[in-house]
Amino acid sequence: MGTQVVEMREALRQALDEEMERDSTVFIMGEEVAEYNGAYKVTKGMLDKWGPERVIDTPISESGFAGLGVGAAMTGLRPVIEFMSFNFSFVAADQLISNAAKMYYMSGNRFKVPIVFRGPNGAAAQVSSQHSHCVEAFYGNLPGFKIVAPSNSYDAKGLLKSSIRDNNPVIFLECELQYGDKMEIPTDEYTIPLGSATVVRPGTRVTLVSYSRMLVLCMKAAKALSTQGIDVEVIDLRTIKPLDIATVAQSVRKTNACVVVEEGHLFAGIAAEVAFQIQQHCFDDLDGPVVRVCQRETPMPYSKVLEDETLPTVSRIVAAVRQAKHL
Repeated sequence: MGTQVVEMREALRQALDEEMERDSTVFIMGEEVAEYNGAYKVTKGMLDKWGPERVIDTPISESGFAGLGVGAAMTGLRPVIEFMSFNFSFVAADQLISNAAKMYYMSGNRFKVPIVFRGPNGAAAQVSSQHSHCVEAFYGNLPGFKIVAPSNSYDAKGLLKSSIRDNNPVIFLECELQYGDKMEIPTDEYTIPLGSATVVRPGTRVTLVSYSRMLVLCMKAAKALSTQGIDVEVIDLRTIKPLDIATVAQSVRKTNACVVVEEGHLFAGIAAEVAFQIQQHCFDDLDGPVVRVCQRETPMPYSKVLEDETLPTVSRIVAAVRQAKHL
């Protein structure tokens, strides 16, 4: 098997291209995905290859093209809908919440909705509060959605291919700050099943759980802690819903301590759900409470200084690990 070094945007493009080659019902729709090659160049060159019937530019109307996508999915197509920012998905909230997530149930199992909503989620660099909200906890509260959040190019490609093939609506969360991150991945086709977490760094003292860009910070924190003799196990959730709590629990039973890191807000977030499930399954194995590191309870500031203050950092993660292990 050969390998290639690609940026995350290229890994995503390969996934889209391979699935469009494999299945003629797959198509892409969103703002600037065609003529402009995508706001973040994920769809670069795809209009020239696949034509305007399968790579479709839309007006600035998220509710309109999200609704078109849901209808297309109900009639047998497999749309991939790009939001230029997942903050803009709120404009299409009724289509996502009332239709995409609930149509299978509301129709008595008559209509599947095999659709992927993808695009950048969470903070970028100084784009302030209306372009920086993490949506996974919001959509995670809605039965019907699967939610995916890769942290690297390899996972991004394999998970996107699986998401496109899934018969349920999938919220596929990317990170604008990671589109240029490079990684070696196989040249041969591969997929990664949804709902499968992975241990990216084995350890014995503390379990560190995260996903998406925060996983990168966790790895840096684990490296810093290793120089202090603290061996941290790092788990990448990869799929938020369905949640692979079994992999997390197996680790916590070994380390007896856990820190969950989330870019989203502290109150009612993903970290809160993961922490609850850990205490539900591993209460007798824990030496102390699960510790969370999240965005502080404020809308995202524009100021770079304040932005750094509100988001999780390596130093905050290191301090949380020490707290969890009473070090």
